[in-house]
Amino acid sequence: MAFDTWVLYLLAATGLSLSPGPNGLLALTHGALHGRQRALWTICGGALGFVGVIALSMFGIAALLKSSLLWLTVLKWVGGAYLFWLGVQVWRSPPIGVDLPTQAAPRSGASMFRQGALSALTNPKGLLFFAAFLPQFIDPTRSLWVQFAILAGTFAVVEFLTEWGLASAAHRISPWLQRVGRRFNRGCGGVFMALGAALPLRA
Repeated sequence: MAFDTWVLYLLAATGLSLSPGPNGLLALTHGALHGRQRALWTICGGALGFVGVIALSMFGIAALLKSSLLWLTVLKWVGGAYLFWLGVQVWRSPPIGVDLPTQAAPRSGASMFRQGALSALTNPKGLLFFAAFLPQFIDPTRSLWVQFAILAGTFAVVEFLTEWGLASAAHRISPWLQRVGRRFNRGCGGVFMALGAALPLRA
């Protein structure tokens, strides 16, 4: 993968991780309920779940590419349209409101890990997003396994750091999101719309 392509992917992955989603809200809640150290179980489960989602998306795309490289162009344009539409939905969504309780019954690390993983794996929007998102960065002339390792590894690290930040500052971030949530959503939505319009045009 070319370095400039990876940098663009890193920026896009960061924007995706910062946008409102079930795993971010779960990390925020568990950080407040159980503390940031125990929330690591939730965060690691979520990161691993996203690696699984990326694997399903990439190797499903690879199966199409074996039949015709024309599918890559089709996927890029359909994916770009989906990203733009998703940006419009995020732009129009109401501010995030998170009421964080101050205490909860203790939970095992395995239970928290499982909840984080299932939150990523069972969200159909995640699979749709990556199916639209990843073709913009796949080079059919290079090893798919190497590209999978780079793309999945990069996203897992970005998602881990983002969720760790949310869990660490849960009580401070929640009121801020409620106060500036609409502007925050519009910023994230604008990023998705720009990606949807620009990425399919790349050579």
